[in-house]
Amino acid sequence: MKNPIDEYLEFLSVQKRYSARTVALYEDALVRYYIYVYGQEGTGKGNLHDLLPDKWLECLTSQIIRGYIAHLLGEEGVLARTANLHLSALSGYCKWLLFKGELKENPAKAVPRPKESRRLPHFYRKDSLEEYLGQEFPSGYPEMRDRLIVMLIYATGMRRQEVVDLRDGMVDLSRKVFKIVGKGDKEREIPMIGALFEKISLYLQKRREEFDFDTGDAFFLTDKGAPLYLNFVNNAVKKELASLKGFEGKISPHVLRHSFATHLLNGGAELNSIKEVLGHSSLAATQVYTHNSFEQLKNIYLTAHPRAKKGG
Repeated sequence: MKNPIDEYLEFLSVQKRYSARTVALYEDALVRYYIYVYGQEGTGKGNLHDLLPDKWLECLTSQIIRGYIAHLLGEEGVLARTANLHLSALSGYCKWLLFKGELKENPAKAVPRPKESRRLPHFYRKDSLEEYLGQEFPSGYPEMRDRLIVMLIYATGMRRQEVVDLRDGMVDLSRKVFKIVGKGDKEREIPMIGALFEKISLYLQKRREEFDFDTGDAFFLTDKGAPLYLNFVNNAVKKELASLKGFEGKISPHVLRHSFATHLLNGGAELNSIKEVLGHSSLAATQVYTHNSFEQLKNIYLTAHPRAKKGG
């Protein structure tokens, strides 16, 4: 039997078309499982190639998987969400082996999923973002690009990966829309607000001036004219917001996306419309923002309602 992890990861990448990041997360989960079962001498994926054929399958039982999840939660102290990611990776792996006829059942399905604590999405205050965006637009290319990245995420709710994958052909200036390909190759269009349209026009003009060579079709470029990567987007957002008042706590592209959704909902947008713009596959993923809106409403009531002020 060949190394089934390699075969499974190839299946995820080629057949299922999972992103490189997702495939890497699955690989890490599966490798760590086998290390847990066979000990530290198996540390590192390379040593797993030496396992005997029966070793790949004999450890895939509900009892051992349950023990592994308990180990993650207890000795390693991971969050329930992370443990569930490992369980999902193992379940998908076993399901694939079941399909291939290597297993008779999926043992991971019999393992209870750890209960995750509900966390409300963190978001920035609207007035803090308005103050930031009200600053004079930079004139230098790197500063202009970084400011536009923040503006783009807050104005569209794009994911970090979608910013990296943005191409010139996806930015339709004539119709003032972005044509995005999100998770699972799901396509959607996002309207382009007027202020963003103006800044994009300035950015494209500056980009043409900055690079006198063929840079391909990537919309955002590094200082050297190469396409962006995920950590570049992280760093750009942190560099723009970290030193400003009103952006305490976690600073990331994802919090900007949360802010976009929360402010839309507070402004009266329908939940289904927000779902479509965010590219969520189900309404359940979008409904979490209603809790943020309720918390804001409660705070307004406690500070503004005359009966609340008097303790009535």
